[in-house]
Amino acid sequence: MCAFRRVFTNSLSRFCFSSSKPYLLPNQPFLNFITLSHQILPRDSIPWQQHQLLIRRTLIMESSASEVVKLQKLADSDSGIFQVSLDRPRAKNAIGKDMLHGLRHALELINGDSSAKVAMICSSVPGVFCAGADLKERRTMNPSEVKTFVNSLRSTFSFIEALCVPTIAVIEGVAFGGGLEMALACDIRICGEDALMSLPETGLAIIPGAGGTQRLPRLVGRATAKDIIFTGRKINGKDALSMEAYFSAGLVNYCVPAGEAYSKALAVAEDISQKGPVAIRMAKRAIDEGIESDMTSALALEEECYDEVLNTKDRLEGLAAFAEKRKPKYTGH
Repeated sequence: MCAFRRVFTNSLSRFCFSSSKPYLLPNQPFLNFITLSHQILPRDSIPWQQHQLLIRRTLIMESSASEVVKLQKLADSDSGIFQVSLDRPRAKNAIGKDMLHGLRHALELINGDSSAKVAMICSSVPGVFCAGADLKERRTMNPSEVKTFVNSLRSTFSFIEALCVPTIAVIEGVAFGGGLEMALACDIRICGEDALMSLPETGLAIIPGAGGTQRLPRLVGRATAKDIIFTGRKINGKDALSMEAYFSAGLVNYCVPAGEAYSKALAVAEDISQKGPVAIRMAKRAIDEGIESDMTSALALEEECYDEVLNTKDRLEGLAAFAEKRKPKYTGH
């Protein structure tokens, strides 16, 4: 694992968590980090079964903000794919203060890097994505401390939703409570068939407090969301894929055989990374902000976002590549 250096100012703690839709542009003045070196291995030169292991061996960056959250940039070409790995095996990736701090720091790093194109959130712990909030830690908190923690959790997940690049949740095994709420904040969710998802908070005499009561009904419809939240029932991968509401998608975008969610997520991330970076960012903004507006306002927003890509070098490169029947080389300019 190669080392890296990071430089940031005290304004880090004030980093735009007050807005649920910051859509911050990269290269914020308070943040920069330097990748010292990397290695590229040709993907076609190795069997696919070994590909995932070699990807992990060629990761070039790791966040030191938390031992249980690792931020890595894939070194397999200049793809701009970042990977946030949850790694707290003894607690099944339960989210405590340390993990939340590490997750937030990793997101800030991604949003501050102009080379970022896609972010994957996954688990290093077999059989679990995230078991939810750390209830053992929560038992030591008074009501005021609980409120502060849940507010921070909610704002962090809102930041995932508003990250400047597309986000993919890679769900293998359980995603309960806050773990599912974190996945709901991502743009795309990919799970294995044996994944289990649930919002069990009502069984603990509380409610989902990190966005679950709002994001879930927007995905699967009001009635289905009420059923899931009221009963706290567990949903497997296949049911999550088929769970659709009128004009809505399922709880997940893809359901693949158990153990293959990471491979599928990587393929989707690579596909996205080959598109125009500015176009992807503007498309995300137009969709997310427009869906909350009336049609007239939404179309005005679309025009505004289109104007952002109109005068880019990438747009001209796309037209040239099409005419010359070659693969475009986008630079994000």
